[in-house]
Amino acid sequence: MNSDISLARFKQFPVLMWIFLFGSFITRGSYYMVWPFLAVILYEKFALSATEVGLVLTSAAVISVFTSFIGSSLSDKVGRHTLMYITGVLYIISFSLLAEVETVAGYVIVMTLCSIATALWRPLTSAAIGDIIEDSQTRELAMQSLYFIVNVGCAVGPLAGVWLGLTGEQSSFYITAGAFAILLVLLVWGFNFSDKAAKNTAAIDEPEEKKPAVQGKQILRILFADKLLQCLILANILCMFIYAQMDSSLIQYLTRAEAPDLLALISALIFTNALVIISSQFLLLKMMARFSLTVRIQIGLVLLMVSQFWLALNPIDLFWGWIGAIVVMSLAETILFPTMNVHLDRLAPSHLRGAYFGAASFYDLGFALAPLGGGLILDYYNGPTLFFAAGGLCLVVIYLYAILEKLPRPDFESTLPK
Repeated sequence: MNSDISLARFKQFPVLMWIFLFGSFITRGSYYMVWPFLAVILYEKFALSATEVGLVLTSAAVISVFTSFIGSSLSDKVGRHTLMYITGVLYIISFSLLAEVETVAGYVIVMTLCSIATALWRPLTSAAIGDIIEDSQTRELAMQSLYFIVNVGCAVGPLAGVWLGLTGEQSSFYITAGAFAILLVLLVWGFNFSDKAAKNTAAIDEPEEKKPAVQGKQILRILFADKLLQCLILANILCMFIYAQMDSSLIQYLTRAEAPDLLALISALIFTNALVIISSQFLLLKMMARFSLTVRIQIGLVLLMVSQFWLALNPIDLFWGWIGAIVVMSLAETILFPTMNVHLDRLAPSHLRGAYFGAASFYDLGFALAPLGGGLILDYYNGPTLFFAAGGLCLVVIYLYAILEKLPRPDFESTLPK
């Protein structure tokens, strides 16, 4: 099915979709004003080592993955918007506490709450978009738009933090809490007064005789029987593991190898990543409109593999070589990440959309394990070995996507109560 990014297609977005877009911008922007500097805060307050900080973040991420699966599956029964309200309140509480906490144990607990809220929010939003937008092309554009605006927030947030003098200030977490309070108010208004939202969310929350509910054990049976979904989850865990090396292991490698102009290089890599995504996303979407989702993902994976081999071969002192590799990796990300969401949305039965997006939260295991896996390879081998291995894993992911359509799926019609 071809993509369409015409103005008419944007006009089909319901009010609630525009609230999601605005809310994603203000929340992600404020989040990235301070969250990337959390390691600095922990080091300055408690003199924690990089390993200790990494363990805190990894533990929180792993816990949040399982919480996200449970919560997103529950949303198919209790209603998407009810769980989104609860998650929004959890965001406000956890980020407010993060602005005040003064002990290591306190940081561990509160950062876990923040990670749980984040892991719940993303699949809930994706599933809600599927609920409020019926047309598949408009829904694809909506998910692409959400990914775009999140990246704009990620790019603007750190710059705004520097401009406002908030970089590394613990009290800045109150700004993130305030942004979520604004979003929560807008969501209440959107769900209650938007005709399109009211129509669709009411359908989700109808009593069982109008909107059949699938029991928890039955959901698990379906997920275990869906071999295509299991293969997809494995492929995307590996994909996230590969991509996340840019956020953790690449920085460690450049630091240990004493790359020239290290701070300038790291800043340039982060800026390049955001700039490429923002400037190329809709152009790439239009260029690839004639390709199927699976072919688009395969193209993205080939680009990701090229970027890993480039990183492995790039001389440590070749500044623009690192930039070039990140440009290729960012193009891969621009194709892969939003397309993965659209792909899953098309695979998920409408009455199990929350469960399927919840299962997709296991992708984040790749992100969670990347610092540990990458660090071990750096400790025992070296940077080029790490990136050659990551490039090899890309071939594994390409193979898994190639066999997806051949794998058996359950009979979803039989899961609907009579």
